[in-house]
Amino acid sequence: MSSLLRSEEMSLVQIFIPPDVAHPTVAELAKLGRVQFKDLNADVNPFQRTYVAEIRLLDEMTRRLVFFNSLLEAENISARPLQHSTSAHLLNPSSDSHYASLLDSLNLELKDQEIRLNTMNASYDTLRKRLGELEEAQHVLRETAIFFERAQHRIPDEERPTRGSFDDDRAGLLDNAAEAGRADLPDEGGLGGAAFELEFVAGTIDRARMPTFERVLWRVLRGNLYLNWAEIDEPLTSAMAALPASASQAEQEKAKAMRKVVFIIFAHGDELRSKIRKISESLGANVVPVDPNPSVRENSLRDITSRIEDISVVLYNTNQTRRNAVSNIAEALAGWWAVVRKEKLIYATMNKFSHDQRRSALVSEGWVPTRDISAVQQALYRATERLGTGVPAILHELRTTTKPPTFHRTNKFTEGFQSIVDAYGIATYQEVNPALFTIITFPFLFAVMFGDIGHGFIMFMTALYMVMKEKELAKVKNEIFSMFFFGRYIILLMGAFAVFTGFVSSSKTYFFPPQTVYPFTDPIPRF
Repeated sequence: MSSLLRSEEMSLVQIFIPPDVAHPTVAELAKLGRVQFKDLNADVNPFQRTYVAEIRLLDEMTRRLVFFNSLLEAENISARPLQHSTSAHLLNPSSDSHYASLLDSLNLELKDQEIRLNTMNASYDTLRKRLGELEEAQHVLRETAIFFERAQHRIPDEERPTRGSFDDDRAGLLDNAAEAGRADLPDEGGLGGAAFELEFVAGTIDRARMPTFERVLWRVLRGNLYLNWAEIDEPLTSAMAALPASASQAEQEKAKAMRKVVFIIFAHGDELRSKIRKISESLGANVVPVDPNPSVRENSLRDITSRIEDISVVLYNTNQTRRNAVSNIAEALAGWWAVVRKEKLIYATMNKFSHDQRRSALVSEGWVPTRDISAVQQALYRATERLGTGVPAILHELRTTTKPPTFHRTNKFTEGFQSIVDAYGIATYQEVNPALFTIITFPFLFAVMFGDIGHGFIMFMTALYMVMKEKELAKVKNEIFSMFFFGRYIILLMGAFAVFTGFVSSSKTYFFPPQTVYPFTDPIPRF
């Protein structure tokens, strides 16, 4: 008869399992949690084991689930907890005959969901990219019209927050073009005339790259250009279009903070304009073709504005459809993760099994607590009976001189103290277990160092609450809280011993002027 004083008596068993019931048998033994299987294929390459194909399939399913997680994070959607997941029933199939088709059906479902989401993401990204291009073209046409209007009516520079190579006080590298700048600008009567036949290059570029853009143009073209640019104050869709649909919130915020400017560059000759286009493209600028005729530009602006409105509607509907699909995945994602993890552990365990000489059965060996052998046999019988096969798994004990592993049977009260001992070292087989004494010594030593009635009472009541509400609190999945909850009985005894030690040492929490539990009536003797 075992006790907490010494580890459990262990037996080495050998189990012959028919291949068609191997999966449900391992699943049933996993629920029992009383078998430690030995790896009988330690000398076999991991890629040459029996169930490597299933492991690879599960790795591919894991990749898809990680992809779904990234979509949920990008959309700021939380996955439903496992107990409320719509796919939680997959963990307990209604019939063991479903075990064979479970993996295939789940893989097909995940594959279909991935294809569907990738299609919607590609469509959404294409629409968003096209919308960004149209928005940039719209800003270019507007700023170009404003520039020519300023040139016509000689509007002072202070009335429009634009920059150009003719700004004497801020021209930077393009100061030499200032004198010729205004003289070359067309007059009011030049609309549609020869003055407006000057060809130019217009487009947008990242605000941070504008100084470099100016410097490169000035040096390459040797000052033979006239440059004007204006900032775009509002964020553009094109900045977001450069990100995939699964981009994180931090990446999206960074893209929203990006600002662009509209530039218009006048230069004489096709060769110079070709150089300008190449330099613009090399620095990531978007060159927009703009007609020099104002009426054509006005028609283009109306057409682009109309197309922006149409694409915005389609983009909104596409995003809503995609978000609904991601929300549906969030309903089942926790269950899918649980199934994939469970299946991967089952097949990893089955890869430890070998075959008999005829390869008609899987052979496994493992350590089992001696008093749990009957429970293991019942689990084997349940797996065979539920599958409806007439060939049961066979278990028999093996004689061995190998030193068995250490197994301490614990409950919810003693597991915390056993974990403290195991953190420093695990006792050998049948050695005296220090955890039995730690149940008393650990809280007592804590109380000797900490002993205080007030703080001890707070600890005791907090732990008592966790003990009384342990069924509800066990569902909380917070990492920090889980550590406190796991040690609730340790904290309970620590609080109780602290209160006791506080009374003995006359120590309590001072919320008011200090006082002792047992005040001394006699003065301290002096020598």
